[in-house]
Amino acid sequence: MTVTTEALREDALREEGLRERKKRRTRAALRRAALSLTVERGLDHVTVDEIAAAAEVSPRTFFNYFASKEEAVVGDDPDARRLLLEHLRERPADEPPLVALGAALATYADEMAADHDLWTLRRALLEQHPELLPRLLGASASAEREVAAALAERAGLPAGHPYPALVASVALAAARTAVHRSVDAGRAVSPSAAIVEAFAALADGLPAPA
Repeated sequence: MTVTTEALREDALREEGLRERKKRRTRAALRRAALSLTVERGLDHVTVDEIAAAAEVSPRTFFNYFASKEEAVVGDDPDARRLLLEHLRERPADEPPLVALGAALATYADEMAADHDLWTLRRALLEQHPELLPRLLGASASAEREVAAALAERAGLPAGHPYPALVASVALAAARTAVHRSVDAGRAVSPSAAIVEAFAALADGLPAPA
């Protein structure tokens, strides 16, 4: 039997996909352990060794993903950002930017359903440790810039054009508000449904409630 180059390529891609999924699961487990322990005990009373043990990995593995326990609880999440950008690129090319990003965010929220508890934990964390807010805002700003760059590429606009940055800022603010609404409702409203409603309100020009 002859093994074709195409078959080898497919095997390599499949193996790469498995590795990436394992990395995502490990990162999520570490983030969940860090958030849970920090909300329970306070940041100063949690160690990296304890976070690693709770996630069933070694401290060395922890540092393959995060530089510090602070980064684990409020730092950037490259896996989540990559997933959102993939969904944005999959939207129809003729779809308006705000509509495309809203749909991508709703799909992303559905796929991250297993991690919805992290949003609740992170909000509880920030109530306990408001000093971590600047770090979280820095991570959010980084994500916003990447989304704006993807929107600019999609629309054929030059880097630095203000329109993609405005759309990214408005869209991500709307998504955050929608997620907070879902958390406040005890998930009686799903995050994706709340996002769809928020973007419908944006499309209508944010009319005042009756």
